[in-house]
Amino acid sequence: MRAIALMALGSGMGLPAIAAAADDAAATAAAPVQVAQNDSSTTTATDNSGIAEVIVKSRVNREVNILPTEPNDSVFGFNKSIKDTPRAVTSISQEMLTKFNITDINDIVALTPGSFTQSFFGVAGSLDVRGTPGENYFRGVRRVDNPGNYPQPIGASDRIDIVRGPASPIYGPSKIGGYLNFIPKSARAQDGAYMTKPAGEFGVVRGSWDNNTLHGEVGGPGKVFGQAFGYYLYAEAQNAGSYYDNTSTNQSIYQASFDADLTDKTRIEFGGMYQEYEGNQVAGWNRLSQDLIDHGTYVTGHPTSIDTNGDGRISAAEAGAANLSIFYPFGSSDPNVNFGSVNEQSAATVNADLANHPNMALVNPGTAHINGSQVLVAPEDSLTDQVKTLYFDIIHSFTDNLKLTNKVFYDSLNNNNENAYGFSQMADTWAFEDQIILAYNKDVGDWLKSAYQFSPSLRHQKFSHGDNFAYEYFDRRDITEQASAFDRRTLSTRDGPTVEPWSSRTVGDYFDYGLAGMADYTFFDSLHFTGGGRYDSLHMTSTCTTGVDCTDNDKHKDTDGAWSWSFSTNYDIPVLGISPYFTRAKQSTMIVGQGGEIPADAVASKNAVANSTLTEIGVKGSFWDDRIYASFAHYRQQRLDYSAQNTVTNNTTLGKGWEAELRAVLTNNLAIAANYSNTKVYNETAKQNGSQFSFAGAGDLPAGVDPADMYGGVINGLVLTTDGRKQGVPENVYSIYLIYSFDGTILDGLTGTVGMTHVDSTYSGFSKAVKLPSYTLVNAGTNYESKHWKFGLQGKNLTNEKYFRSNFPDLFGSSVVLPELPRNWTMSLAYKF
Repeated sequence: MRAIALMALGSGMGLPAIAAAADDAAATAAAPVQVAQNDSSTTTATDNSGIAEVIVKSRVNREVNILPTEPNDSVFGFNKSIKDTPRAVTSISQEMLTKFNITDINDIVALTPGSFTQSFFGVAGSLDVRGTPGENYFRGVRRVDNPGNYPQPIGASDRIDIVRGPASPIYGPSKIGGYLNFIPKSARAQDGAYMTKPAGEFGVVRGSWDNNTLHGEVGGPGKVFGQAFGYYLYAEAQNAGSYYDNTSTNQSIYQASFDADLTDKTRIEFGGMYQEYEGNQVAGWNRLSQDLIDHGTYVTGHPTSIDTNGDGRISAAEAGAANLSIFYPFGSSDPNVNFGSVNEQSAATVNADLANHPNMALVNPGTAHINGSQVLVAPEDSLTDQVKTLYFDIIHSFTDNLKLTNKVFYDSLNNNNENAYGFSQMADTWAFEDQIILAYNKDVGDWLKSAYQFSPSLRHQKFSHGDNFAYEYFDRRDITEQASAFDRRTLSTRDGPTVEPWSSRTVGDYFDYGLAGMADYTFFDSLHFTGGGRYDSLHMTSTCTTGVDCTDNDKHKDTDGAWSWSFSTNYDIPVLGISPYFTRAKQSTMIVGQGGEIPADAVASKNAVANSTLTEIGVKGSFWDDRIYASFAHYRQQRLDYSAQNTVTNNTTLGKGWEAELRAVLTNNLAIAANYSNTKVYNETAKQNGSQFSFAGAGDLPAGVDPADMYGGVINGLVLTTDGRKQGVPENVYSIYLIYSFDGTILDGLTGTVGMTHVDSTYSGFSKAVKLPSYTLVNAGTNYESKHWKFGLQGKNLTNEKYFRSNFPDLFGSSVVLPELPRNWTMSLAYKF
């Protein structure tokens, strides 16, 4: 009966017809059913009673892999399906990445609830999950932090799993928001061992703004010393311009992996990835105001030159002598306090202070209308990264129920970042991790299935990091003109710390000795309990060497212990096809900066390790013979320890909201993916203190103050708040995408996609001075695939919507904002062999 209903659906019958066909078929259900076999339609299976069951395989699901039915170990380490995993998790296959034109992590919002990401100066390094910065994992191991050092290599991924909420204890300390687990294309090496000959593809992508990308991949079987193995190689080279002025990208990615059976019980997996990136950060529009957002009206003009030595750059000494900043450090509602917070000042007070800082004023202010491509980027701005990742796994099966895995992992980052408006950064960081995982499973009759993991681990991370932000002036540059001596700064990375001292320069390392255990129980195939705990012994050393924010060779050491635990339960209701679940977890997190460094003052104050908690309740369901997958979750997650935070990468937040996800194969040819997020995030430290440090923009100034009088410098200080609500995170995000396969018609091999994402309006910064409008993006594309050829044509933002993304809303939200891309396209062509 189920088979006939599904066959009717695939042929285009409506639901009433399906029901009638099912009723008519009831009388003949006991008879064997013979169905013609083909790759894209049906298979036949016979149960113990001799009754044949026909399961229709959807063409569109085969091509896109849209239903999350495969085992997934990205959450707890157990191979449970996403439907059976009692946590919010979304998996995106490589086919979905291609068909839906997912080219960077900002696009993931279209397919994943809770994944809207703010701009990290235009570099999509990490996903924001549930409104807070997330982390990146590679094959289940945490990588060196990358909030915005380089773009994640989406195109080199075979699958991406987005886990919302802190990681399971088995994976060690993690941030509260969640993480992306990247499964690289090179993970296909195991499949290659079963192939009879090599197979792969070569392709080219051409897109808007002179975007050119070449890629090649090949996998197959091989032999070493008579032992068979599988291999997979992937390479990608990108040379691209940009919509934004003075911006381009050169990038190379290389992956390789190998999988071999050493004996009938022991096998190895090893490989790596190398990524080299050359580009720049994009701060976006400076001199931000509501008039600029609403009408594109920009305040032009340059300030007084303070380049006293005439070398064409402003040095730290010249900036300091020019007195280009005003600081309002106190928060008070007392009108007699002259030095209250930024948003307590009177016009008379601010004008008097600006009069005492004449170098902050523009000498020739005016207005102009600008477009989104005119941004705060100078031709010499540069962001370069070299990233090396290696892994070596040994897997030994003692019995069918007992397996030992040793995972060795290495990840390194070499980063250099230079911005002419006054920010530079370097990072040289590497991490080595060794995980031993002993996995055991045992069934007790038909009523109990159990699985266990025991995992000691060691992680050693060494870092060298420096940045300079002491004289960072976004607004001195008139972006209708090129960078000049009025605004171009000396940089620590380029001119050396004797000319441009570091604001902070930190070197050090840490060792993490971890011990974790997890257990999973299933009673009567319906009731599930998953839980476990972990203890980390952390030995940290951090030295602040030279810089204006620390004492020379200020070395600190600390040893800290951190407990993490997680408990989850879910219950399958077969009649309804749903599984309600509940999760409660506490997870430790390390407070590290943009280069994976632990600040010396955090070690000195014993605030380098903090805790997060998660409470999540939800329901998942699989319906219509697994043609529909749906999930719904409510969560509350909180970063504790208010004194332990990093303003940019890991601040103390409370997040709560709702998430819903739908994946459905409606017919053999039509599928849908939809999601909804309701997100509210609060900065708990700001709420507790009633204020937050922030840079002021035009909207923060009292009426009667001309912002042109401050654009040559900066006003900053505390901004008052009542609830601590973080901005830049839209409260509601809706997304729906359709994909249609023309297989079985004269257009066999052709698929089409169309989708829409709607994002609520939100304020650009903490002070709520500038409101960014809501927007709706419409994307569409088509792909054709034959035995040897693949062709794709995709368009994004087809209605040419004008929209923006906030940039560091807690700190710089009133100062800069990123105008997003207008209508754009990509075209791809690949040959398969």
